[in-house]
Amino acid sequence: MSGHSKWSTIKRKKAKTDAQRGKVFTKVIKEITVAARTGGGDESTNPALRQAIANAKAVNMPSANVEKAIKKGTGELPGVVYEEVTYEGYGPGGTAILLDALTDNKNRTVAEIRHILSKHNGNLGEAGCVAWIFDKKGLIAVKADKISEDDLMEVALEAGADDMRLEDDMYEIVTQPAAFEEVKKSLAEQQIETESVELTMFPKNTVKVNEKEAIQLLKLMDFLEDHDDVNNVYSNFDVAPDVLEKIGNAD
Repeated sequence: MSGHSKWSTIKRKKAKTDAQRGKVFTKVIKEITVAARTGGGDESTNPALRQAIANAKAVNMPSANVEKAIKKGTGELPGVVYEEVTYEGYGPGGTAILLDALTDNKNRTVAEIRHILSKHNGNLGEAGCVAWIFDKKGLIAVKADKISEDDLMEVALEAGADDMRLEDDMYEIVTQPAAFEEVKKSLAEQQIETESVELTMFPKNTVKVNEKEAIQLLKLMDFLEDHDDVNNVYSNFDVAPDVLEKIGNAD
């Protein structure tokens, strides 16, 4: 798979603790509200809302919270108006950093993002400086012990997936955005359990980083993800498995 970054795999493995749940809920509520505001409150005709609701279910958000967020988005209930903003910059080792944020104060958010980047050996760039490196793709993960590679590949490719690979103990299915919903549907119809399902950004090329840079990058990504306004963080760094294991064992 061309340009596959380690970040998507690392991100999936990061367990969400109960202490983080409130922050996760806040981000998902923003996502639902914006999706409902831009595409309407009917998930059957609004793919972005459908995905946001799926994200809410994945973190066990109560349905009442979901309904309230939808109504805030459609204007049935009063609420804060969030704007979708993309930030671009560079991390240690010349790596590309791309962020999706939802904010009610762009001046505050950009200042805070700039501070986090500069504090961790990175810097905020101009619009367009790294976005060209990334393509939007669907990414679906299935545990390797749940199904044979041949059976999963047959279902995925017939439904329109572009590629599939084994990453550690997980099959990763990659799709074009237009085929994403159909592949999800086909897997569900075949009762194939998924570990994670998301539209994400894939780098066209990756940058190899050494151990020091990898440690700096992982800290930077953690701080960016912990920011209340940041919904998604993408990067094109790649790190050798033995280095990654060494870093993991040191935690």
